[in-house]
Amino acid sequence: MQTSQHSTLDRITFNPAVCSGKPTIRNMRFTVAQMLELLASGMNNEEILTDYPFLETDDIQACLLYAAQIANAKSLLPLAA
Repeated sequence: MQTSQHSTLDRITFNPAVCSGKPTIRNMRFTVAQMLELLASGMNNEEILTDYPFLETDDIQACLLYAAQIANAKSLLPLAA
């Protein structure tokens, strides 16, 4: 994994005290699954950022990269909790 991808994935956090340990964005109560559902529903980046002003463009990219890594299981690396 490239360094820029690794730093992007740092935005995805795992904390047992936040959303039962599900992958979230920057330790907020906003899960990767929620973001992917918004994108799958057809919302674009601008719409998401308008509706959720606490999110950043890099958060959206991090969720997509995380999903791509999960979908390509052979490239998964262990993530520290």
